[in-house]
Amino acid sequence: MNLRFLTGFAALGCVLLASCTPYNEHPNKKATGNPTQKTATAAEQQKIQEQRDLLKQKEELAKADELKNTTPETPATTATTPPTETPKPPVEEKRTDYKFANKVPGKDGFVFSPYNNKVVDVRDIPSGTLVQDPTYTGAGKGYFRVP
Repeated sequence: MNLRFLTGFAALGCVLLASCTPYNEHPNKKATGNPTQKTATAAEQQKIQEQRDLLKQKEELAKADELKNTTPETPATTATTPPTETPKPPVEEKRTDYKFANKVPGKDGFVFSPYNNKVVDVRDIPSGTLVQDPTYTGAGKGYFRVP
């Protein structure tokens, strides 16, 4: 009987060991590795650095030209020319109205969520406060107001 268990455990061990080794699906196909990357020599690195420096200088010159072109006019010339466009006031976003929760009868400080009718504890939260529903599992965040 012990010999059967020992043989079974040995077979199980072999199967587990075989399942851990990688299986070569294409034994006849050549292994294609990534081509080795060529490292740049010192002269090539210096040339690349010079190109980067030239690009930085061109960018700095372009910024300087931009600043020269956008300098404000003198106060005398701005006073004589009328403004062509009046600044628009910032547009206020519409405030979305949130649902109000319903009170749980007989339990002060507890409300039913307007999204899933689960009980939510809102003790010590003033009336009218916007609260996020902790039991809401929808895609958005379930906000409601405390009654």
